[in-house]
Amino acid sequence: MSTAGIIFANLHDRNVPELTRWRTMCSVPFACRYRLIDFALSNMINSGITNVNIITNQNYQSLSDHIGSGKDWDLARRSGGIKILAPYMTAFANNGLAPRSSRLEALKSITGSIYDMNCDNIVLCDGDGICNVDIAGMIAQHEKTKADMTLAVKSINITPELAAKSIVYTSNEDGLITDVLVRPHDITGIQDVGINIMVVSKRYLQIILHDAIARGCTSLSLDIIAKNEGKYMIFRHDDFYASPTSMESYYMTNMQLLESSEARNSLFNVKGRSIYTKIRNSAPTNYVSGSKVVNSLIADGCVIEGTVENCIIFRGVKIGKGAVVKNSILFQDTYVCPNAKLDAVITDKNVVIRDGRCLSGYKTMPFYIEKGKMI
Repeated sequence: MSTAGIIFANLHDRNVPELTRWRTMCSVPFACRYRLIDFALSNMINSGITNVNIITNQNYQSLSDHIGSGKDWDLARRSGGIKILAPYMTAFANNGLAPRSSRLEALKSITGSIYDMNCDNIVLCDGDGICNVDIAGMIAQHEKTKADMTLAVKSINITPELAAKSIVYTSNEDGLITDVLVRPHDITGIQDVGINIMVVSKRYLQIILHDAIARGCTSLSLDIIAKNEGKYMIFRHDDFYASPTSMESYYMTNMQLLESSEARNSLFNVKGRSIYTKIRNSAPTNYVSGSKVVNSLIADGCVIEGTVENCIIFRGVKIGKGAVVKNSILFQDTYVCPNAKLDAVITDKNVVIRDGRCLSGYKTMPFYIEKGKMI
């Protein structure tokens, strides 16, 4: 059976508003050379899905520049390939005027595109989930069990704070979902939490959408899944998963890659499931004599003359002589002038830190500098 993919680009833009002022959440940079959407795209390509549709709403210039023709993911194809679906393709979803704030509203706005998809199953996926998932195995299980919908979950030790942002599933020994709790406030312990990846048969999705349009439903979780009117199964993902819900969690997720080889390996070293991104063919990073680098991820095209410790450094960053950068994330083309000192700082693209400046944040509140600023 053939499968198409749909990625939601803008659903969580409000989670990290500092980083999404000029871009969608799924195009936020991550791990020194990737964008968040690279994980969703790579998961689909690694599973044989070559018809991928990205539903966007606003601020998608950065996303469009990153995706290009899709050739870096082997999606530059005459048949299928990758498509960015522009806003307001139909008159549904928030009356065709307001931003699409839920998965169901986004799907309602592309009912015509879904009808035209030549496939049996559709994979729905958020664009900001950081994981390396065996979607091929998920599709195989979906077809074997003849489920209407299969939802990926991860078992975690949940806190009330995390539960209030999550969807918790209860299932029987066969994996059939028996109960759905949407953002509960009073649940703790080991629970199966949804990671916002699901496989649904195209026919069943069309039925859901026609019914949702007729009844004015707005939430896939509350109005469809929680009512549990179909055969819904779980698919367990036991490896690393993260989805930034704040600037703090974005910072900590990046830092986790430096602290945990298990996290790095479960994302980037899975046999047969590489994570792809846009290739720039930059020159290798130049580590000037006298520089010092400790426990950091550094992309190509950088010039390092100072000291770097526990940092994520993106392409084209320059760190001057005598500068000390610790526990920080520096986006593309940041320039740290000589003798500057940074600790727990996040700089957006094209930021300049002048000579001798001393800037410091903390892991629960990193100091953020906007794109193009000079300090």
